[in-house]
Amino acid sequence: MNMEKEDKNNLIDDVTEDTVLEVKLKEAGRLDKVLAKSISEISRNRIQQLIEEQRVFLNNIKVENKKTEADMGDEVRLIIPAPVELDIKPEDLKLDIVYEDDDILVINKPSGMVVHPCKGHYSGTLVHGLLHHCRGRLSDINGVIRPGIVHRIDMDTSGLLVVAKNNIAHERLAKELQEHLIERTYYALIYGRMKPECGVIDLPIGRDPNNRKRMWVCKQGGKRAITSYEEIEVFPAYSLLKLNLKTGRTHQIRVHLSYNRHPIVGDILYGPKKALVEGGQLLHAKKIAFTHPVTGDRMEFEVPLPLDFERVLEKLRKSGRI
Repeated sequence: MNMEKEDKNNLIDDVTEDTVLEVKLKEAGRLDKVLAKSISEISRNRIQQLIEEQRVFLNNIKVENKKTEADMGDEVRLIIPAPVELDIKPEDLKLDIVYEDDDILVINKPSGMVVHPCKGHYSGTLVHGLLHHCRGRLSDINGVIRPGIVHRIDMDTSGLLVVAKNNIAHERLAKELQEHLIERTYYALIYGRMKPECGVIDLPIGRDPNNRKRMWVCKQGGKRAITSYEEIEVFPAYSLLKLNLKTGRTHQIRVHLSYNRHPIVGDILYGPKKALVEGGQLLHAKKIAFTHPVTGDRMEFEVPLPLDFERVLEKLRKSGRI
């Protein structure tokens, strides 16, 4: 392989990190691909991350491009940093665990619970509860603030999400999510009725330039967002919808429904400022289906609507009013 002259600044001097892996390549090709084949414990994504962090050295020279080519017989060193100890204290939050094995958990998150620590929410988050339940055994791909978190649902949205216990499970689930292979079904109570009664909303979503807390439908610069919906129960001034996410943009369902002038009941960010119900918007992630990242089995989980949501529906069925 043609190598540029050694630069003293690029040589490994004193390695102080906890783990150093040394590999002699048995084939030629793009370095990240060859290493992923050679080291089964580390995924290609993780190798690319180490390259970006300048922790990979080829023939004693720092690798700075993940597209670097390597030859058979080249010597590679990977410096694996010691895990960063979380400064988030585990909390026993009595999580509603729908399913658990050595690789994943499926959680039924209550409305009002934030998924991970952020400004104004430094305790009581799902992550705090996961750290207690899993005793820290969670994937670290998303850093110390979001261990195990593959995808999120809003604070005031209830329902199902899948959590990864290790990096391999995390990466495979993230890939499945990116390829739109994870099926997510939501129920929402909205103002009025959608026309037609079922259909697909395909409108791009981006950050609202006038309010950083909001997203909006934008004609330019947004990301494509696709939501399918179906009307399943009708009331005089409201209707219950079943919705499926084809993409997973921030606030996607809430934005799409609000744009169509049928916001979700209780959503004060995108609907009427006076909430008619307690406990946040009536939006529930009711069903999730995905391929298990290790076994390859197709997994499907469904939970009932929260009691507060059911109580509102019962009121509507009896009187037509909330």
